Amino acid sequence: MTSFRIALAQINTTVGDLRGNKSKIVAHIHRARELGADVVAFPELAVPGYPPEDLLLKPSFVGDNVQALEGIAAETRGITAVTGFVDRGDDIYNAAAVLHDGRVAAVYHKTYLPNYGVFDEDRYFRSGDRPLVFGIGENVIGVNICEDIWYPAGPTKTQALAGAQLAINISASPYHAGKGASRERMLATRAADNVLYVAFCNLVGGQDELVFDGGSVVLNERGEVLARGKQFEEDLVVVDLDLSAVFRQRLHDPRRRKERALQTAEAVRRVALSPPAPRIKPPAPVHPQITAPLDPVAELYQALVLGTGDYMHKNGFRQAVIGLSGGVDSALTAAIAADALGPENVTCVFMPSRYSSADSREDASQLEENLGVRYLTVPIDDTFQAYLDMLAEPFAGCEPNVAEENIQARVRGNILMALSNKFGWLVLTTGNKSEMSVGYATLYGDMAGGYAVIKDVPKDLVYRLSAYVNERAGRTIVPQRIFDKAPTAELRPNQTDQDTLPPYPVLDGILHAYVEEDRGLEEIVALGYDRATVVEVIRMVDRAEYKRRQAPPGVKITSRAFGRDRRLPITNRYREE
Repeated sequence: MTSFRIALAQINTTVGDLRGNKSKIVAHIHRARELGADVVAFPELAVPGYPPEDLLLKPSFVGDNVQALEGIAAETRGITAVTGFVDRGDDIYNAAAVLHDGRVAAVYHKTYLPNYGVFDEDRYFRSGDRPLVFGIGENVIGVNICEDIWYPAGPTKTQALAGAQLAINISASPYHAGKGASRERMLATRAADNVLYVAFCNLVGGQDELVFDGGSVVLNERGEVLARGKQFEEDLVVVDLDLSAVFRQRLHDPRRRKERALQTAEAVRRVALSPPAPRIKPPAPVHPQITAPLDPVAELYQALVLGTGDYMHKNGFRQAVIGLSGGVDSALTAAIAADALGPENVTCVFMPSRYSSADSREDASQLEENLGVRYLTVPIDDTFQAYLDMLAEPFAGCEPNVAEENIQARVRGNILMALSNKFGWLVLTTGNKSEMSVGYATLYGDMAGGYAVIKDVPKDLVYRLSAYVNERAGRTIVPQRIFDKAPTAELRPNQTDQDTLPPYPVLDGILHAYVEEDRGLEEIVALGYDRATVVEVIRMVDRAEYKRRQAPPGVKITSRAFGRDRRLPITNRYREE
């Protein structure tokens, strides 16, 4: 048995915090060495943070990241580390450095640069053109980066044919619902197809709209999971590998010999590292963890908590303020904020008008008590009336309409921003994806704020996540009446959302087809939806693009979020009728 111990340091980095990221990487190198690891791997672009975006256009930033890498390399006496950084030459590269015995021993440049969805790597990086394997004694190890392993004929296959028994993939794989399961199926296929161990080290943490779920995993040559890290938490995954099993398994597959004969020696760059010093005594055996994946709703909730907390903490905010309406959207936002920041750091503000119901007052107050957050009541009716009096002359002869409704929303937004300015609290907005899709929101009103926690959460999912809040707590946090009553903005007498919108189950189905699947009008009608309703929903979505451009960032949890994922022109006359 050729025993080889690998550690995957699933860390939460911060973009641009070169000093902090370096310190975190060095601390995990020391810990992995104490645990007897032969190699410790870190996520993609761990040194500068991911994604650095236009910081990459600053030569000083790239140079400082290289200098930080050299400092990290000096800490690798007696261990090998693989970490992501930005390499520079006549261009810049998304790179993995192999650090060994105090120096940078080798560098690999990412081959496949994603340029779809939230990715924009062709904007910044030059692609690498030669896979890398390095040897430690009899062990041959391939290194590749994130997207590289998604291609069946990519660097992983080339490295396996060059003799690699283990492929280390360092990654910053952004989360969306179901991504972890599909990613692990792909990794299992790569391991089994290429008859090698796969060690996938993923980033964890929030960065603006993106959240990274961790879930680092090690699979054997049959595609079976040997170890799996936690989701949405930092973790150090340590596992012993029997690399001789790869050789035994490959003897049973003569097809590899024919493929290998077709691969030239120049296809792979090889680096031999000095063998490790003999250990006085072997390290104690490890019992690798196989953390069970979270169920789908719990996974989504943790993504929202992590994304919200990291956005605030990494941007220097300690406390948040939320407008509480007595409805389900603000209830879920408040619960997420309380979990992300601690209830003592959350202030909820109820701002009643003449249209606010007694039920909403009671439900908002009960929610505040259940969460243990700070609670303020700031009535807006006198201010609303002052606006009406001020506008009486220009509005003379006009029937009340959405203008008067939006005045109330904007008064509330003004109050929240005043509290933010006075006390340094970040305003968390409460609009959901269903509302944002069709523009059922008020610019400079309920859209005013610093972070939109649930902007990528459809209304149906808002209810499921709110039910999970109660289930997780083992008691009532969100009052039952909030689930039972019809959704309403309470901006006019007896108002409900369905006065303006189709029922949410219908609306969400149409939106999923149009926004996330890019289906056309006739395709959506063929799914069984009323044609006139589909036409109207598409019209509302298209017309609301200008509003969404002015919305704050928020956590991406679906496969097609507004903003980084779905980018349509505001000025656009294409319509399906």
